[in-house]
Amino acid sequence: MAELSLGLGIGALVVLIAVLAVRASVRLGLPSLLLYLGIGLLLGEAGFGILFSDARLTQYLGIAALVVILAEGGLTTRWRNVRPALGLGIAMSTVAVAVSIGVTATGLHYLLDLEWRTALLWGAVVSSTDAAAVFSVLRGLGVHRRISGTLELESGLNDAPVYIAVVLLASPDPISWWTPALVVYELAVGAVVGIALGWIGGQALRRAALPATGLYPLATVAVCVLAYSAGQELHASGLLATYVAGLVLGNAKLPHRGDTLSFAEGLGWLAQIGLFVLLGLYASPGRLPSVIIPALITGAVLVLVARPLSVLASALPFRVPWREQVFLSWSGLRGAVPIVLALIPVTQEVPGAQQLIDVVFVLVVVLTLVQGTTLPLMARLLGLVRRGEPQEIEVDSAPLDELGAELLQVRVPEGSKLHGVYLSELRLPVGATVSLVVREKAGFTPQPTTRVQVGDQLLIVATEEVRADAERRIRSIDRAGRYARWKGESGE
Repeated sequence: MAELSLGLGIGALVVLIAVLAVRASVRLGLPSLLLYLGIGLLLGEAGFGILFSDARLTQYLGIAALVVILAEGGLTTRWRNVRPALGLGIAMSTVAVAVSIGVTATGLHYLLDLEWRTALLWGAVVSSTDAAAVFSVLRGLGVHRRISGTLELESGLNDAPVYIAVVLLASPDPISWWTPALVVYELAVGAVVGIALGWIGGQALRRAALPATGLYPLATVAVCVLAYSAGQELHASGLLATYVAGLVLGNAKLPHRGDTLSFAEGLGWLAQIGLFVLLGLYASPGRLPSVIIPALITGAVLVLVARPLSVLASALPFRVPWREQVFLSWSGLRGAVPIVLALIPVTQEVPGAQQLIDVVFVLVVVLTLVQGTTLPLMARLLGLVRRGEPQEIEVDSAPLDELGAELLQVRVPEGSKLHGVYLSELRLPVGATVSLVVREKAGFTPQPTTRVQVGDQLLIVATEEVRADAERRIRSIDRAGRYARWKGESGE
């Protein structure tokens, strides 16, 4: 009983410290994964002395955490935000993965003298990007929706093909001519399972009369986890099924959608904290200095050669401007996924697997420090941040399920062309109205003659049908002023 209470106390303390660390990571401009990994290292053999070296258990817990993270990613992804980037996002999660694996493997074969299959395995492990790492840095930059949508889709979809590639390459069985057909089958069936269970789950939840509001978020996340299980049982991609099911459910008109998304977001944070702390706990700092050189070589090949070529191959059919291609190349942050994938060769007892996981651990830390801290600067140098400001206007929404309406909270940043515009000049669509203005911490009911000022917070009530139109109108005026429509600015 004493061990249970001590374990629960340590776990609660770790979660509290990790939650508070998010604020510090935002101020520093770093993905919070570094702080979580640091907590795990501090608890491990080089810190408080907790010994943990069970690779199989770490792999199982890591995949379980990835399922929750992908479910949360799908549920919180707005379809209208990623739809313009659908083709490019799919290409980045398939074509780019294949190119990245091939180029990385070629470089490591010649530079590190790795056997071809081993080099391909290393290339597959490090080819997956991390959504949490990318968006913790991208948040607030104000880059074009196609860029953010592409990165969001890529990080949500590319885990599936990469996982399949790692499992195939870590297996002792030889690669045969029908292996590509097997990969296509797993991805196609995984997508179908996700769409089917997401649609069925959405229909069932809309018709169910559950006795408590809190049961809807539980049921929604359970559908996503069920999609993973169904996909795996059909020998398909459970990870892809999870993300697609979440995407379908998250864009369905679910009861108490706001509560569901808040619950999923909290669950996703908990999964990320647990996963990164666990991986930090599993790592052995004493072995890391010996793999610094191989890790730096792998990182150089990946970032300077493989990633740019994979972006180029994916972007060619879509005529993506070279500035956006450069930014997409530099935005390929690595996180927990490569470390979890590196555990698969360890459990399969592949020769040299322990060196691989040490290399990946160092690589993730180095790339996060180098790329994560320079992404905002890169966006500004490439001219991808609007008006030269570090962030575009922020719009957060909270649904009012019973009224069929939503609240839009609009913050007017420095440099916004909303400044000086009369509320009557906003010309919001019928069904949307500004109900409150907060200025210098004092709120008041606005009049049509009220002029918007920098620093104001506007509370807009809009029906579900006109919510998107109202947001586009606000963004268009933010960018082009009261004559936005005449200037051709649509707010997209």
